[in-house]
Amino acid sequence: MITGTLKNSIDKLWEEFWTGGITNPLTVIEQITFLMYARMLDMNETRDEKRSERTGKPFNRRFTDEQAHLRWKELVHEESADKLMSIVRDELFAYFRESGKHHGGEGSLFTEFMKDAQLMIQKPSLLVKAVSMVNQLPLEQSDTKGDLYEYLLSKLTTAGINGQFRTPRHIIRAMVEIADPDQDARICDPSCGTAGFLSVAYEYMMEKYSSPDMGVLKETLTDDEGNSVEQITYMGDLLTGAARQHVDTDMFHGFDFDASMLRIAAMNLVMHGIKEPDIHYQDTLSQRFAENYPNEADEGFNLILANPPFKGSLDEEDVEPEVLRIVKTKKTELLFVARILKMLRLGGRAAVIVPDGVLFGSSKAHQQLRKTLVEDNQLEGIISLPSGVFKPYAGVSTAILLFTKGGSTEKVWFYDLQADGYSLDDKRTPLKGDDSNDLPDVISQWKSYRQLVESNAEQSAIDEQFGDKTQKAFIVDAEDIKANKYDLSINRYKEVVYEEEVYDPPKEILGRLKTLETEILNDLYELEGML
Repeated sequence: MITGTLKNSIDKLWEEFWTGGITNPLTVIEQITFLMYARMLDMNETRDEKRSERTGKPFNRRFTDEQAHLRWKELVHEESADKLMSIVRDELFAYFRESGKHHGGEGSLFTEFMKDAQLMIQKPSLLVKAVSMVNQLPLEQSDTKGDLYEYLLSKLTTAGINGQFRTPRHIIRAMVEIADPDQDARICDPSCGTAGFLSVAYEYMMEKYSSPDMGVLKETLTDDEGNSVEQITYMGDLLTGAARQHVDTDMFHGFDFDASMLRIAAMNLVMHGIKEPDIHYQDTLSQRFAENYPNEADEGFNLILANPPFKGSLDEEDVEPEVLRIVKTKKTELLFVARILKMLRLGGRAAVIVPDGVLFGSSKAHQQLRKTLVEDNQLEGIISLPSGVFKPYAGVSTAILLFTKGGSTEKVWFYDLQADGYSLDDKRTPLKGDDSNDLPDVISQWKSYRQLVESNAEQSAIDEQFGDKTQKAFIVDAEDIKANKYDLSINRYKEVVYEEEVYDPPKEILGRLKTLETEILNDLYELEGML
């Protein structure tokens, strides 16, 4: 649990950066990430030193004797602001860039992202304050680290810029619950941003594989206002042996072509508890993706969760030819769906957010992609999202595609999600009430539908529950979709029931108006007589 005190500490640190002239929220988080990483390196070095003293066994040191002054415990006690600035700027960042070449673990994870890293803090006084504040963060508490970093990332959506990098967490959670990954899953986000999908998927795995008795830690804590708050920590105790090794080292994979985002993504996953997340600097639409990561580019995963970039076109000559064979276009939202199909193993599943234009666009490329999804794969579900989900940064209407690679589509399950628990204006204020959030219902309805399908239920049983197209959840035959040029927009198939309005005859309405007028005049005459 992240308390009000801890939030205030983050807010104060954030304010110090803005006051110090660093106003880009992504840069602020990146700089804080560097300092947190420096502290975690020293924490792990200290832990290994104590273990070595107890066991008498040596370990691979992260710092040589000549580099001892770069350890966090030394930096935090440096009295000269100018000297601290010099050490961090000129030596610590050089150490970051080199450490991965000599050490495994944390160093190797970040080396790839440190190539162009630099200290953006220009004022020695700001660096001193930042070091002091980061030193007070509870990084030794594993159950708090993830929440702490999530609060940092939430600043992206409140700072006014760069909010497009972050998919709302409650939407991600719903998508992960619908996908329901198991312990053998190999999960990827080909445009991972801050790794929100991967971190939530990890949390879901911990929750799913925690036994009720031994795997769930319940604590009653007191918040800053003196209220008792129950905190639940899922230990993931059912993940043992090879399964635990897989979760720690080969379950979570992400790619992005923004080095700053990758630094933050890697730290986000480490802070949540993933020991070795596989995060790489790579444009997954590029031909170089298949060259650099052939095992990942072609049938490398059995689950992909993504919210790919919506806008813009790109150089078609740089796009991998195999992707263009699926859909020949320059539009990134179409190319990413095609890329995801290439990355999935046969039988692999995907939950992907796309702009509504993908569902009904009339161009040859749009229709070609939809035809591929319907005829050459199993397009299982489409969840229509309200247009305000990504406000205040984008008002575009979106939907979630749920599909499995291979086979063909017989029926498509639609859900008209109208509320996500927040106001759909720029403020995105949390709402209360059962009718203010359709997310629990969409998860429940999807699971009911999949249970019917997987149990080979009679078509009459499926139609009884999902055959009514006036409801939020309903099914559509693939043949109907083909007849409509593969149009997948929900409004094409949803039936709206119009209730006939009955009005009084005009003469009755006029009579009531005349009576009311007479009553008003009488009151006015009475008031005038009192003067």
